[in-house]
Order: sequence, then C-alpha cells, then structure tokens
Amino acid sequence: MEINVILALLLMLIALVAGIAAGVFFRKKLVEENKKNVARQGRQIIENAISEAEQIKKTAILLAKEESLRLKQEADKEIKANYQELKEEQRRLNRKSDEIQHESEVLEERQLALEQRQEKVQDQEKLMETRNRELAQVLEAQSEKLESLAGLTREEAKKQLMESIEGEARMDCAKRLLRMENDMKLEADRKSKNILALAIARYAGDYVADRTVSMVPLPNEEMKGRIIGREGRNIRAIEVATGIDLIIDDTPEAVILSGFNPVRREIARQALEQLIADGRIHPARIEEVVKKVTEEVETGIREAGEQATFDVGTHGMHPELVNLVGRLKYRTSYGQNILQHSLEVAFLCGVLAAELGVDEKKAKRVGLLHDIGKAVDHEVEGSHAMIGRDLARKFGEAEDVVYAIGAHHEEQPPRSVLDVLVQCADALSGARPGARKEMLQSYVKRLEDLENIANGFPGVEKSYAVQAGRDLRIIVDSQTVRDEDAILLSRDIARAVEQQLSYPGQIRITVIRETRSVEYAK
Repeated sequence: MEINVILALLLMLIALVAGIAAGVFFRKKLVEENKKNVARQGRQIIENAISEAEQIKKTAILLAKEESLRLKQEADKEIKANYQELKEEQRRLNRKSDEIQHESEVLEERQLALEQRQEKVQDQEKLMETRNRELAQVLEAQSEKLESLAGLTREEAKKQLMESIEGEARMDCAKRLLRMENDMKLEADRKSKNILALAIARYAGDYVADRTVSMVPLPNEEMKGRIIGREGRNIRAIEVATGIDLIIDDTPEAVILSGFNPVRREIARQALEQLIADGRIHPARIEEVVKKVTEEVETGIREAGEQATFDVGTHGMHPELVNLVGRLKYRTSYGQNILQHSLEVAFLCGVLAAELGVDEKKAKRVGLLHDIGKAVDHEVEGSHAMIGRDLARKFGEAEDVVYAIGAHHEEQPPRSVLDVLVQCADALSGARPGARKEMLQSYVKRLEDLENIANGFPGVEKSYAVQAGRDLRIIVDSQTVRDEDAILLSRDIARAVEQQLSYPGQIRITVIRETRSVEYAK
C-alpha cells in the first residue's frame, strides 16, 4: 500500500516536471512569436511613417507653391497700385507745373503793369513838385499882401493864431474829458447791468406758490362727520398726532389744515388724504397712517436736500444741513418757495462769481445755505440770517461762508466780495417780476402812488410807471424846467419815492425834457 502511494507520488512529480518543461517550451515559443510580430509591426509603422512623411512633404511643397503664387500676385497688385499712384502723382505734378507757369505769366504781367504805374506816379510827382513850387510862390505873394493889408507881421499873426488855437484846444480838452468821464460812467453802468442781466438770463426757476394753510378736498359732505368721529375723537387724534389744527366749517366738501410748521402741515395733508381714500378713520388707524406718512415725508425731505446739493455741486455738507435744506421744500415766503429761491440764489451767485473771478463753488454754497435759518425759524428765536449763521457754524462750514450767511440782510456789515454777492443774488431772486406774489390792489396802488409822487413836483406834465413799476418816466415842461433843473428834479423825486414807498429792488427815475422848434417852408 505504501509502495503504491510512493509510486503515485513519483508519477505525479514526473507529470509536474513534464508540465513545467512543456510550459517553459511553449512560453519560449510564444515569446519568439511575439518578437516576430513586434518586428513586423515595427517595420509596418516605419513604412507608414515614411509614406506619411512623403505625403506631408508633397503637401508642404504644394502649399509653398500656392503661397509663393499668392505672394507673387499680391506683389504684382502692389506694384501695379504703386505704378498707378506714381502716374497720378506725375499728373498732379504736371498740373501743378502748369499752374505755376500760369501764375508766373500772371506775375510777369502784373510786374509790367506795376512798372507802368510807377512811371506814371513818377511823372505825377514831378508835376506835383512843379505845382507845389508855383503854389509856394503864390502863397508867399498872398502872405505879403495879407501882411500889408492887416498891418501885422507874420510872427504877430502866428502868435494870435496860436493863442486862438490854444484856447480852442483847452475848450475841446475840457469837453473831451467830460465826455470821457460820462462814457466811463456809462460803460461801468452797462457792464454791471450786463453782469446782472446775464446772471438772471442764465437761470429761470419755476415757482410753486404754497400757502400757510392747506385745503383737502372731500368726496362728499358725509366725510366731514367721519373725520370728526364720535364725540370728536377722530379729529382730536389727528390734531394730536400731527400738531396741526383742522378747520371744518361751511366750506363745501373741503377741510382746511392750519399750522405754522409747513412740514407738519404737509404730513397732516397727506395723512388725511390717505385716510379719506382708505375710508377707515379711527384713532389707531390715524396714528398708523401719520407715522407712515411722517417717514415718507422725512425721506422726501432728505432726498430733496441731497438733490439740491447735487444740482448746485456743494459736496461734503453735513447730513443735518442737507436735511435742513430739504425742509425748505415746504417753506414759503411772500408766496415764493424757499428751496427753489435758494437754488436760484446759488446759481446766480455762481454766475456772478464766475464773472468777477471769485470762488464759484464757495459762492454757490453760500447761496444755497443763505436762508437755511428759515427751516427752523418757527422753532428758534431770532432772525433767520442769524439762525442760519449759527447752524452753519455748528455743522462745520467755513468761517467766510458762515459770515456771508449772517450778512446777507446786513444784520452784520459785509466785509468781503462773497458777502455782497449773496446780497445781490438774493435781491435779484426776490425782486424780479413774477418771483413773489402780490395782491393786485397793492400792485396797482403802488403804480398810482409812484405817478402821484412825480406829478406833485412843479414843472411835471405827465408821468408813467412802466416795467412793473420798476421804471418811472417823467415828461416835464421845457419852458419852466431847464436841463440843470431836470437833473435835480430826478434826484428829488427819487428821494421822495424812497421815503414814501415800500417796494422790492430799485426804481429808475427818468426825467425827459424835450424842446421842439417848428417852422414851415412855403
């Protein structure tokens, strides 16, 4: 049994060795076969590469030939174009040569004509010399004859003539000096008026005339009762929330809002309009709407201030000042919107400063802020100029800007050109026609008073108030009023107008004296 096992193991070992030997043999055969395949593939790759290289070479040669042909064609085109340009240049040169030759011929003709004229001039000069000699002889003879007739020698006559000429020259010199002085005054007046007129012409603002009371229209009379509410609780809630008095009277379908604070009045107006449109009117809703409108109005004020500073170009201004500028949107004076007035004054200051060579940006800054005190003058005691000065100083404005704000109504004396500029621009904006509202009766009465003052002076025949009462033209009797009296009369009437009337801006008094002499040719 053990022998069989051993034999089996030997047989298995022999079989294993034989299998290994066979595997090695076959593996060797496989490697040799792979080597042959690799060699064949290598030869094939080399052949393919050589074929591709030949193809690439042929393609490159073909492309090179095409490129060479293209370059040759382009070169031919360029040579042809250059040839055409050379031919055109040659034609231009030929034309230029012909023109030069023509001009040369013309110049030669002109030279010949000038030579002929010169010969004529020389002949005329010789003739003039001959005539001058003859004239000198005649004058000498006439002079001797005059000396014998007048009984004066030449030196004495010359002396008298010089004295006469000297007197006339002095008189002419005095007249010329007077005329020059008058011309200088007229020119200075004209230039100053041109500067002011230019400043006015370059800015024209639109004005919105707001009043110290606001009126809110109602859809019907029943809405008045809803606004008043039970036992008046709604109207009290509105007045407490806004600080504005509501006047509900016999005015049909309207409620009047009255208050000195224009911002609060605007808040009350918008809130009441929203409540009327919504229909729900009770204390809680009133507080909610007033709070919402207050935020919207404050936002609008801030945006209006920022827009104004942007339009004027005043950067770096304190946010509180910007907010105060925006509050001027709801402030009026004599029917004139203060924000629009401040913008106009700023632009006028800029134009005047540019004409006079002053800092334009600083002038605009003063113009925009000059009435800033009116934003809080209902809350702070004092004039708006002084309030504005203190506000500007508080929020870090430059000292010359601060002083100019305080001096624009001469509550402190002006000390720089900037102070006078803002006064001038403020007067232009407030006094020009259409800037401020006036009652028709007061306007007509002022014109009548002007004419009555002028008619009260002796020698005045007629007077006319023209140009919206800014020009008073007076016609006097030429028999009783002389030219010197006309000057004094215009001054006296101007003083009387200043003392007896109140008016914006200035009034020009013109006295007209006319002398007519009529004769008929028969």
